[in-house]
Amino acid sequence: MRALKHIIPPGWEGSTVKGFARGCLGLSVRALAGQKFEGGILVNGEGCRVTRELRAGDKLCIMVPEEPMCYPPSELPLDVLYEDEDFLILNKPPGMPVHPSPGHDSDSVLNAVSWYYRHTGQSHRVRPLYRLDKDTSGALTLAKHRIAAGAVTEKEYLAVCEGELTGAGSISEPIGLQEGSKIIRACGEGQPALTRFRALGSREEYTLLRLRLETGRTHQIRVHMSAFGNPLAGDDLYGGDRKRIKRQALHCVHLKVGCRAVGMDMEFTAPVPEDMRGAFPLLPWPAI
Repeated sequence: MRALKHIIPPGWEGSTVKGFARGCLGLSVRALAGQKFEGGILVNGEGCRVTRELRAGDKLCIMVPEEPMCYPPSELPLDVLYEDEDFLILNKPPGMPVHPSPGHDSDSVLNAVSWYYRHTGQSHRVRPLYRLDKDTSGALTLAKHRIAAGAVTEKEYLAVCEGELTGAGSISEPIGLQEGSKIIRACGEGQPALTRFRALGSREEYTLLRLRLETGRTHQIRVHMSAFGNPLAGDDLYGGDRKRIKRQALHCVHLKVGCRAVGMDMEFTAPVPEDMRGAFPLLPWPAI
């Protein structure tokens, strides 16, 4: 069982456990509710309610129970960028879905992580903090318990789009399902979405972009760049060609993970896979 320990600072004198947990540690109502029924909250070694008033110097301990894995394990390679008691951060390869699905019942990231946990003596529910499309590569964060699942992530991507772009810009268009489809997204009606991009260089009618998402809609970069008139290379679902690469040229290259409850504040970089670099060798790829 994971024990998260905190000393109450003077500025939080008089706060309740709930107030400190939410205001200082950033815990959600759902996470706190789970602790009340399945974990435990101790102050100075004694169990308590979340309404207990705290004093400066009190020792708060949040006990996070282990949870069993819920996906069948498959022995598949994993590129681990970082691991501790709270997080597992991977460099996901292209062609590997995050979740099992029809046709991919045993070859997903979650199947591979279940096997990895089993063979490293760990028992954790597998919690991806966000999803990367099957053919998108790059940094993927998994939380090992419900408290870590409240972590905040900031992601930047590298992508190759068709056409030659310069400078920087943003695309702010709502995204929703295309009429008549359960998979394809389109700009127009839907949820607000904002993508910021910067061109790193162009060669042979392709441009290397660095992108940052202000929202997290399904297929957001792919849909926005297609609507902008510059679909991603290899992304034939949204108008890109496959002359150079057989999947969307999209990679989550940089990641920030912050979680006050566990003291996490780190950044990670995921090396760009060879299929992207090799397909566009003349573009100015950053040294990683």
